[in-house]
Amino acid sequence: MDLSTLQIFVEVARKGNFAAVARDRNLDPSSVSRAIAGLEDELGFRLFQRTTRQVSLTEAGTAYFERIEPLVETLDQAAQAAVDLTARPNGTLRVTASVAFGLTCIVPYLSDFSARYPDLTVDLVLTDATLDLLAERIDLAVRLGLLADSTLIAQRLFPTRYCVCASPGYLKQWGTPTQPGDIAHHNCLRFPLAGFRTRWIFKDQTGTLSEIPVQGRLLISNAIALQHCAIAGMGLALLPHWLVGNALREGALINLFPDYSVTATEFNTAAWLVYPSRTYIPLKVLAFIDFMKTTAHAHIEACAKKRQASEVSAP
Repeated sequence: MDLSTLQIFVEVARKGNFAAVARDRNLDPSSVSRAIAGLEDELGFRLFQRTTRQVSLTEAGTAYFERIEPLVETLDQAAQAAVDLTARPNGTLRVTASVAFGLTCIVPYLSDFSARYPDLTVDLVLTDATLDLLAERIDLAVRLGLLADSTLIAQRLFPTRYCVCASPGYLKQWGTPTQPGDIAHHNCLRFPLAGFRTRWIFKDQTGTLSEIPVQGRLLISNAIALQHCAIAGMGLALLPHWLVGNALREGALINLFPDYSVTATEFNTAAWLVYPSRTYIPLKVLAFIDFMKTTAHAHIEACAKKRQASEVSAP
């Protein structure tokens, strides 16, 4: 058996799907099947139970996977460490982020990153689903909000803040809320997650908290789409500060409560750089982490300046 066969076995075990591994490796599905069949013949036992809909490990396959997975991981890390000693960041860097964050805070800066690291290919997966980093072979993810407990390593990229925004057109037609409680009588554009869709939490400068129920006729699972609807005058929206800087500066949106901190969950949320828990972090991942910290800091500073320049009470 060779290392590539063991790598295929580990990937199939993680994904539970031959075709998905074949797509990731740009192989014919029959090649993956033959590799697994050859490994089973060599070992003398079946690794997977196969049906028309899924592939699952046998009891013997599970025991073998639990021993082989860390060994394959160690060999991969050793090879990567050797390459990193003799070369610039190279190969393929697979990164995932939410659609809104990726389009706003990553895509505009990819040309700079590519120019800095010409030997590195970036595979950027923009999705609002929370991917399994190991099963999807993700090197690094950007995740927002509160992190669930896991075996992953996380570094804080920046703290997140939110503001309640509306367009001048909406305010002219429906009136301007002057205190947080007023939003209960307005159409709110809501994100379909727990908290975001039922109530927004305000904290004044004395630290006093108030939970305000929200209602509205529109639920959208993408922050950029929510911003577009708010600009179109469809209602109030709770939006992150890294997204709304330009709209506030240009007057397309107005921050209704600049003297309040606002959230839908907790006030100590952040954007996080998350990667698999490994004893060795590849040079390409370190390069992207460093780049994002520098780039994100510049982006957030720019957003803060735009927000400060435009934060006036709505008429």
